[in-house]
Amino acid sequence: MTAPAFALTAIAATANPAVYATLDDWLAARNLVPIRTRDVPVPRSLSDRRLCRTMWISAAAVPASIAAELRQLSEDSGIDLIWQEMASRQRDYRLAIFDMDSTLIRCEVIDELATEAGVGEAVSTITEQAMRGEIDFQESFRRRLSMLRGLPEEALMSIAGRLPVTEGMPELITTLRARGIYTAIVSGGFTYFAEYLQRHYGFDRVLANALEIIDHRVTGRVLGDIIDGPAKRDWLMALASELAIEPEQIIAVGDGANDIPMLQAAGLGVAFQAKPRVREVVPCAINFSGLDSVLYLLGSKSELHVD
Repeated sequence: MTAPAFALTAIAATANPAVYATLDDWLAARNLVPIRTRDVPVPRSLSDRRLCRTMWISAAAVPASIAAELRQLSEDSGIDLIWQEMASRQRDYRLAIFDMDSTLIRCEVIDELATEAGVGEAVSTITEQAMRGEIDFQESFRRRLSMLRGLPEEALMSIAGRLPVTEGMPELITTLRARGIYTAIVSGGFTYFAEYLQRHYGFDRVLANALEIIDHRVTGRVLGDIIDGPAKRDWLMALASELAIEPEQIIAVGDGANDIPMLQAAGLGVAFQAKPRVREVVPCAINFSGLDSVLYLLGSKSELHVD
């Protein structure tokens, strides 16, 4: 039988097999008939509330509109749908690099700091505008950071101890590291919190903004250059050079507009529960399931051969 050219991964956050019926009809209407289908095991702790299915498809041609159509179907059905060329699934990935805020953790740390400083609503509004790409990241960052002037260092320790970790993040990082994949955090947030995650979950490297603290109080400034979108991409490329790997061997995961440059530079860029602008330009998107779902996008050599 012909080897597959594409794979379609469907991840249902609700463990109801009937959710796949709509997808089967959608594929049939486009003459995209899977040559093999496999239900993928999910972690035991999630087996009562998640399903994952991979379909391998051999097709000489696919609709040019398939990405947009799948995105709409995903939004309508509540199923994560990721269409990949087999080359994307078969790469020897050696580096996985992650945004931190709203990706590895379920909050924006600067908003948490602002709440402690009593300016939460004002800072949160600016954060949302920046993540949607409505205002320049560096401008928004300086404006928000200046509002934190005088915040005691104890507030940072308190927030670090209660960071809400994203579902599936520990399992994902443990598995990637077991496969020998170098893991890194690159964040427009702060080193204080990125290094906290590094200590607790074993990330190999971090890059973020260093808060200036004098006399145990935040000054409202950072040390060094601000880590924005171009800086994230540049660091990704620098790490690739240092590790002697190609950009195609990199997995990058993020949610905000400032993550777009690195997501587009990586061999596998994943928009995780991302802002609309990010989902429009990054083909692989996970919107409804946990961060460990990234693992379902990494194939094996055996799937190239269909009996």
